[in-house]
Amino acid sequence: MPKINGNEIRPGNVLEHDGGLWAAVKVDHVKPGKGGAFAQVELRNLRNGSKLNERFRSADKVERVRLEQKDQQFLYEDAGMLIFMDTETYEQVQLPSELLGDRRPFLQDGMTIVVEFYDEEALNATLPQKVTCTVTETEPVVKGQTAANSFKPAILDNGVKVMVPPFIAQDEAIVINTETMEYSERA
Repeated sequence: MPKINGNEIRPGNVLEHDGGLWAAVKVDHVKPGKGGAFAQVELRNLRNGSKLNERFRSADKVERVRLEQKDQQFLYEDAGMLIFMDTETYEQVQLPSELLGDRRPFLQDGMTIVVEFYDEEALNATLPQKVTCTVTETEPVVKGQTAANSFKPAILDNGVKVMVPPFIAQDEAIVINTETMEYSERA
């Protein structure tokens, strides 16, 4: 595995640190008035979700880990575990549903997502950037309401509340950005 300098750490990098696998969530480069510069890195443990703030100087060497990414199909949820299947080998993988956090409602039956593996251990799951949902409840369309940046609340078929433009009607399919959890476009 490649070793990188402490000042080369970027958000999203996976590091082997203190005997665990950590993902860099936030990186701030600090240059104090006295002493050498360092990177203040917020790390999240990929196995148990705990967080850690660590300082890395440019002279510090850290082990950067490359995770293997595989497409997996979502099958079902059972007792707080999400069950995925590899579409080529038909092997099944279980991940805790807390891993997706507030994005969990956007996971739909049969959806293909990216699961990251370290050796044979499944560590992380990433939803597609855009997901199509149906508006189940919103205020009626008002003609002539074209004020810039005016949005109205809407409830989607998965129970999530989002803000949509005034021209979106009930039972209309829309595309949601899963990273920002906001309306993107009509489907």
